[in-house]
Amino acid sequence: MNILQILPKLDVGGVETGTIDLSKELIKKGHKVIVVSGGGKLVKNLIEMNVKHIELSVHKKSLFTIISSIKTLESIIRDERIDIVHSRSRVPNIIAFFAARHTGAKFITTAHGYYSNHFISRVTGWARFVIVASSVIARHMIEDFKVPHERVRLIPRGVDLDKFKFNMPSTSSKSEYKIGVIGRVTPIKGHGFFLQAIARVIRLFPRVKVLIVGDAPKDKPGYMEKLKTLAKQLQIERSVEFMGDQYDIPKIMSELDLLVLPSIGREAFGRVIIEAGAAGVSVIATAIGGAIEIIEPGHTGILVRPGDILEMANSIIMVLKDRDLSKNLAIEARKKVEREYSLAKMAENTIKVYEEALKKKNILVIKFGAIGDVILIVPSLRVLRNNFPDAHISVLIGPDSKHILKNCPYIDELILYDRKGRDKGLKGLLKTAGVLRRRNFDMSVDFQNNRTSHVISWLGAIPERFGYHNGKGKLSFCVNKGIKYLNIKATPLAEQFRILKSMKINTSGASTYLEIWPSKEDFLYIDNLLKNAWVNSSQALVGINIGSSPRWETKRWPLKKFAKLSDMLAEKDIRVVLTGSKDAEDIAKDFIKISATKPVNAVGRTSITQLGALIKRCRVFLTGDSAPMHIASSMGTDFIALFGPTDPARHFEPDKKGIAIRKDLKCSPCYKSKCKSNACMESISVEEVYKLIIQKIEKVKI
Repeated sequence: MNILQILPKLDVGGVETGTIDLSKELIKKGHKVIVVSGGGKLVKNLIEMNVKHIELSVHKKSLFTIISSIKTLESIIRDERIDIVHSRSRVPNIIAFFAARHTGAKFITTAHGYYSNHFISRVTGWARFVIVASSVIARHMIEDFKVPHERVRLIPRGVDLDKFKFNMPSTSSKSEYKIGVIGRVTPIKGHGFFLQAIARVIRLFPRVKVLIVGDAPKDKPGYMEKLKTLAKQLQIERSVEFMGDQYDIPKIMSELDLLVLPSIGREAFGRVIIEAGAAGVSVIATAIGGAIEIIEPGHTGILVRPGDILEMANSIIMVLKDRDLSKNLAIEARKKVEREYSLAKMAENTIKVYEEALKKKNILVIKFGAIGDVILIVPSLRVLRNNFPDAHISVLIGPDSKHILKNCPYIDELILYDRKGRDKGLKGLLKTAGVLRRRNFDMSVDFQNNRTSHVISWLGAIPERFGYHNGKGKLSFCVNKGIKYLNIKATPLAEQFRILKSMKINTSGASTYLEIWPSKEDFLYIDNLLKNAWVNSSQALVGINIGSSPRWETKRWPLKKFAKLSDMLAEKDIRVVLTGSKDAEDIAKDFIKISATKPVNAVGRTSITQLGALIKRCRVFLTGDSAPMHIASSMGTDFIALFGPTDPARHFEPDKKGIAIRKDLKCSPCYKSKCKSNACMESISVEEVYKLIIQKIEKVKI
């Protein structure tokens, strides 16, 4: 693999050390590594390892610099044929995210700390995978940044065991002890509370030497002086050495008898704890953040309450006095570091994340339209799953259709887009696009093909966006892998398969049957519904869908014809079941008034999957051009579809169980939702529908 790591600077620090250590291991395993940063004193370490370093101003927060750096990084990724871009800080995350999106490289981030939840930090969660060093940071990313848990990878930091040699602590008392605090000198690191504890320790161990390694950040220049003043006030200034930033941490660690991590703010991990464990140095840390996960109290180290001066002082005194305890803590800590925190193990687990990112595609299918249209994408979902068996496939869907794909075996996730309710308008669109960005999709397959679907995939920063270029009015320029829309009479699946072919997917021979997945509870519900309506299990049932969308009155066969058909079927001892949504409840009441027979009235009483279970019980199902037509096809039930203003060549998927009836009038298909004569539906006679139903029932009997 060709791997690019990007971070702000290469000066002293855990992020910088981790970058160099990982580069070393990646080179060992034969991978190509490039590091991009704003430069620093540790660049020479990379050069010594023959790792290419490219200096770029990725540490500056200027908008102009960020935009310029994105373009430069894109060129680097293309020129070096980078597969993985691994970013380790917030501003580099923005640069790396857009550069990776534009080039197709996989974007990985490491969350090194507790980031505040603003835009710059949120980009950390947009990666294909977010690596965290501790479970506390994992929870932070999941709960505060809404990163899906399946995209978070826990990889504790590793220590180079070749650098940190184990020195067995002496069990004899010493005349002088060295205690170290290593890390950034900031208020949350607890240096002030530590110095107050040391003032108590020195009363018993006057020859204790304290080494404070690290410097204050540039935005807190006076904090170091405050600590020095505090040391003077406590009269321990002769015992405390403020060493500033140091680069040879292994050498310093080899001189220590005890390492203290006195943080009073949340620690993401605590790298110095495992470095001390590798070197044979006992550790006392506050029970906060990542330290809790590393230290087994009394076994591999000592944990104390944050800010508890007395407990800290007593714990230090205990470790200095009890040399056997100190030795045992060091031995057990070294064993745990070798077992869980070696650099080799960290690199191995990181490489697995890289390989997973390259192998496992993250695919978004967009279809938030009508229920029937969602059912029609099932064969395409099946083709996608067969061609990408390891992919994570998500479907962006409307709330009315979620139950259709709830149990679909071909997808991993449903993402709801309630564009008529909760996600209405521009605000809702931007919110949903943000959800898509956080999921870091590799490609989108747009079966919706309208303005909203095109824009939402573009705003979701999806690199490959497949769909139709179907005119400027639909903002087709947002689809960067689009194909030309051909205004021909093609079935829905034929149109979908054209998009799949543009993805280099072979659809020849692909199964086109429809599916939905009613549960056992759905079938039980229907059994009870029919039982309460006095339906005999051996009695032939014919389902009649009397409704249609309220905005499509022209698709509805006249009610008087439905009623006449029902009466004719009753003469053959065939029971009719009325189906439809709640919108058709008044129509059902009118039907019952004009019909001489009493049907089973299931209008408004079934969910989509329950309707599927009901249709499965029917010998034949009669419907107009609506979702129940596709449900009948999905359930393998014989059905008859009545077409009027719409064209079956475009909306009826050929099915050996289904028959489409349409009268070829001059005005049809007109695609008008209202018509004074509704001649196309009026022309379909009751007798021809009745004849077809009887033929299908008798065929079943044979």
